[in-house]
Amino acid sequence: MASGDYFVLFDHDDILHPSALYENMKVICRDEADFIYSDENTFHETPQDAYCPHFKPDYAPDTLRSYNYICHLTVFKKSLLDEIGGGFRSQFDGSQDYDMILRLTEKARRIAHIPKILYFWRGHAGSVASDVSAKAYTVDAAKAALTEHLDRVGLKGTVLDSSIPSTYRIKYGIEGNPLISIVIPNMDHMDDLKKCIDSILGLSTWKHFEIIVVENNSKQAETFEYYRSLKDCPEIRIVTWEGVFNFSAICNFGAKAAKGDYILLLNNDIQVITPDWMEQMLMFAQRKDVGAAGAMLYYPDDTIQHAGVILGIGGVAGHSHKYFKRGDYGYASRLTIAQNLSAVTAACCLIPRRVWEQVRGLDEGYAVAFNDVDLCLRIREAGYLIVWTPYAELYHFESKSRGYEDTAEKRTRFKGEIDRFFARWSDALARGDPYYSPNLTLEREDFSFR
Repeated sequence: MASGDYFVLFDHDDILHPSALYENMKVICRDEADFIYSDENTFHETPQDAYCPHFKPDYAPDTLRSYNYICHLTVFKKSLLDEIGGGFRSQFDGSQDYDMILRLTEKARRIAHIPKILYFWRGHAGSVASDVSAKAYTVDAAKAALTEHLDRVGLKGTVLDSSIPSTYRIKYGIEGNPLISIVIPNMDHMDDLKKCIDSILGLSTWKHFEIIVVENNSKQAETFEYYRSLKDCPEIRIVTWEGVFNFSAICNFGAKAAKGDYILLLNNDIQVITPDWMEQMLMFAQRKDVGAAGAMLYYPDDTIQHAGVILGIGGVAGHSHKYFKRGDYGYASRLTIAQNLSAVTAACCLIPRRVWEQVRGLDEGYAVAFNDVDLCLRIREAGYLIVWTPYAELYHFESKSRGYEDTAEKRTRFKGEIDRFFARWSDALARGDPYYSPNLTLEREDFSFR
């Protein structure tokens, strides 16, 4: 019966911020947005006792497939609703809003996120805001909505429960049997390299791979003895980079020697934990809209070394949830779900060869630092998504105390790489990371409030 140009979804027991409609109208006028959502908070009796602010990322399709992070406040154009063939569908009752949000975002032309708390969601006994188990049927409805969504967008996958109720894990079917080329730069550190290669060969369930070790100025006799022990392994090749250490140049050199459909950059101090680690990244990287996929990396003490990269932390970029304990849910459950991020580390990163060649690999102007962040930003600039998954888990034996600035030479090089990054990406830094709320801190990697 509504006659308006836009709809606002507003539950009967919740509260809007006084500026909610104004903020939405401002975005509609400025951006001609046809789908808008804001941040929200949960309260018991009054907004003054709100206890669970959710500061959301901008539109992120893989994050949305992992859970309904958009939720409240949702505003959309009537013509968009007409285009998808109508509103709530009774077969998805309990998650009817999730189903409709999936359908609306599939067709929306301009999706806007307002990073302000405009909606207060009342939590009480029997409310999903307090405990999803109060309405367990909502989970089944959500999985059914996601299954239909995958069919509509042409993706083959199975929707499973994730580790937290009302979050989901999609196992995409892998097409064909593509060759993955694992490129590992190495200079001595034979014990680390052996542990890395042994874990790949001994644990990996994906068998169609090659390992290219890029030897770079090793000095120790045991390193070359180990290389000789690998010569009868058909999956492994040793190629030699004779120049000075330059991580980007070494990886580019290894990629040129690679025969695979995918380039998997891997540090020599990595140990595989998850047997299907390659499949978990490949299921995303095979999609035409994805340019790179990254993994969960732990320090040996089972704290997190890498759960994706956040642009702007520390001035340039930092790792999401660094030093959180393994098994922690993270901010808004983000350590438990596959999601879109601005970048992932080159310590373990899977990239389709076609994308690697399109962006011309790593920029050799970054000998040590920020080459992976620059690569991912160029991949995104080319129109692709970056996906990070917690379901590919590996140990990274990088020291927690490792630093770039312990000599004058290193400080000079590091400053040069920062300057190079700012020269190219100052606008992106000024805009802020789209997958990280401006309401969260840039001083630490713990998702605390700004």
